[in-house]
Amino acid sequence: MTLTQLRYAIIVADTKSMNKAAGALYIAQPSLSSAVKELEEEIGIDIFIRTNRGVTITPEGEEFLGYARQIVEQYQLMESRYIEKANVKKKFSVSMQHYTFAVNAFVEMVKQFGMDEYEFAVHETKTYNVIENVKNFKSEIGILYLNEFNQKVLLKLFKEYNLEFHEILKCGIYVYMWKGHPLADREEISLEELAEFPCLSFDQGKNNSFFFAEEVLSNYDYKRLIKANDRATLLNLMVGLNGYTLCSGIICEGLNGSDYCAVRLQSDEEMTIGYISRKGMAISSLGKKYLEELSRFKDSVL
Repeated sequence: MTLTQLRYAIIVADTKSMNKAAGALYIAQPSLSSAVKELEEEIGIDIFIRTNRGVTITPEGEEFLGYARQIVEQYQLMESRYIEKANVKKKFSVSMQHYTFAVNAFVEMVKQFGMDEYEFAVHETKTYNVIENVKNFKSEIGILYLNEFNQKVLLKLFKEYNLEFHEILKCGIYVYMWKGHPLADREEISLEELAEFPCLSFDQGKNNSFFFAEEVLSNYDYKRLIKANDRATLLNLMVGLNGYTLCSGIICEGLNGSDYCAVRLQSDEEMTIGYISRKGMAISSLGKKYLEELSRFKDSVL
């Protein structure tokens, strides 16, 4: 297995075509196909399924390419720093469920690096995508929650994907709504009192299992339930329909504005918010800085 073979496989995956990859690499298509086939035979898996329409990546290939990208990127960083003597961009990527405080921590981390060159990425996405992104090295860190209901399923998945979960904070359950909601001035709210109002939930796409829901009490039989794909839509529905969602109670007015509030839910349920990372891999200095900023929100729990 050579660095050249890894690069070839990555280009094929990116272009989804042997012909296009060969053109991008300025080599003959038969030579490229032979090199990739030799790599597959050496590692004992099929990275690609070849058809007349191009290539598709196998599940085993996705995992292998995640490692390959990391190796190639690390080599490029070393080459830039020690061979080309170039200024190296700071790189960091995080995936998360829809947590404003996690975005806020990202913002604060980026601010500390001034105007230097950097290549940062933040993916606010579906639960399963958070896990997949860390598994496949698209993100170094993933932010999500565990509770009594989902932890058996998710911990089993983490183990299968060679991931580790690290606790950041524990918190109760809060009802997040706009301040004009009829129940916004209450100190506590029960689920029964919320029955006439629509519960808002983030759509999880094809992985729409109760265990992958971003909101706790996902298996509760809500009388009215509306799913949305992004936070902006969710906030609009709160105002337009007096909708609500269930959350950690950590409010970031700097990003969402001051028109919303969190009221304690009458429930003994608890959620543990934490981060996942690749097992056995050290967190980068940028990752550590992000986690440091994230830990500051412990004091923001209501």
